[in-house]
Amino acid sequence: MTPDQIKTLIRTVHDFPSPGIQFRDVTTLISHGEGLAATVAHLADRASAAGAVMIAGMEARGFIFGAAAAARLGVGFVPVRKPGKLPVPTLGIDYALEYGRDRLEIDPGAIRPGEKVVIIDDLIATGGTALAATELLRQAGAEVTHALFVIDLPELHGADRLRGAGLTVDALVSFSGH
Repeated sequence: MTPDQIKTLIRTVHDFPSPGIQFRDVTTLISHGEGLAATVAHLADRASAAGAVMIAGMEARGFIFGAAAAARLGVGFVPVRKPGKLPVPTLGIDYALEYGRDRLEIDPGAIRPGEKVVIIDDLIATGGTALAATELLRQAGAEVTHALFVIDLPELHGADRLRGAGLTVDALVSFSGH
């Protein structure tokens, strides 16, 4: 399937989670076997071209796409978790959200210094989570130069923020509006 065909499998839910928002729901893509396989293949090909020896994905939908791409490439996967989910001492970072703060954590033993890690997530909006994950992975010693997404919402400028942090950003599809 082409990215344009994949795009048709992503459902738009209007006024969720609040009025005026067009929520891009990948549930319909994930539940479509051929669409999911094609999405993972595209992401894995792009991660391979970026030289990935490890894939990192943010909780929760980044786990779906990132782990599948890592398995397809035969490389490891680093889960970037919400706080309190890992049973070992963690490396963490607090970051700003539009309305508040959040935290991401990783197992620092999951990454060897200098390892080329590519970030994969379902969607790039404002870029806050991906920027925090990048900083966290870099603190752990990873070389992070690429971030891949299924969906980009360009009007929210998240991809531009990531490029400003030295990342090459790629998405399979984009949607106008937010």
